[in-house]
Amino acid sequence: MKLYLSVDMEGITGLPDYTYVDSTQHNYERARRIMTQETNYVIDAAFNTGCEHVLVNDSHSKMNNLLVDEIHKEAELITGDVKPLSMMQGIDGSFAGAMFIGYHGRAANFGVMSHSMIHAVRHFYINDQPLGELGMNAYVAGHFGVPIILVSGDDQACKEAEELIPGVYTVAVKESISRSAVKSLTPQKAGERLQKKVKEALTSADKIEPLTPPDNPVLNIEFNNYGQAEWAHLMPGTEIIPGTTKVSFQAKDILEAYQAMLVMTELAMHTKFS
Repeated sequence: MKLYLSVDMEGITGLPDYTYVDSTQHNYERARRIMTQETNYVIDAAFNTGCEHVLVNDSHSKMNNLLVDEIHKEAELITGDVKPLSMMQGIDGSFAGAMFIGYHGRAANFGVMSHSMIHAVRHFYINDQPLGELGMNAYVAGHFGVPIILVSGDDQACKEAEELIPGVYTVAVKESISRSAVKSLTPQKAGERLQKKVKEALTSADKIEPLTPPDNPVLNIEFNNYGQAEWAHLMPGTEIIPGTTKVSFQAKDILEAYQAMLVMTELAMHTKFS
């Protein structure tokens, strides 16, 4: 059995604010160690439940946060960017299931450090369905026929996963008080809960269906201001929906929509406010 892990950072145990997830800030190095430890709890449980291969994709910011010298020795790690499939790099149809570790809620919703890729984004839509990183990534896995069998993170990420993916296992390692405050488990207690749920999810993996993406999806990204929409509109094939800050793109499949999202958000970050 092969298992795929996409590991983000904002939903990791005990991390309440940007000082833990921004590499220029004083709490970042502490957070990297907690993130690596939490990932190891999951990997260890996976191997103990019969997995023969675990692929870990570092999925936060510059995607080089996990400590390769401390990660479980039997796992493989994808680290760094630029990656064509970003948070889902390395996924293919050979995996029995995928798990999202350290995830957070989508932009414009309540939840600790909630956002969708960048702070310029208010909403992602696929065929008018609002999604965050979790939903977009689940659709990419579904394109390859891979189910999302477990999601861990804050309580709002878990709620989002349960509403989107029938039967998914979730582990809320912290409860959102505000966008920058949480009530958290300790790393050891979170690890114990993760290991228990990982075993349950792997045992039931064949009962959870992949989230199948729509054919020929339309991607809409709603930005916070018009300047961001103008930058995103520089990508060929896009259009700004009149009277809004939404930029639309007709894709041939979810992979093209996903890569269009990556390009449009990168462009939008060039917007200046002065």
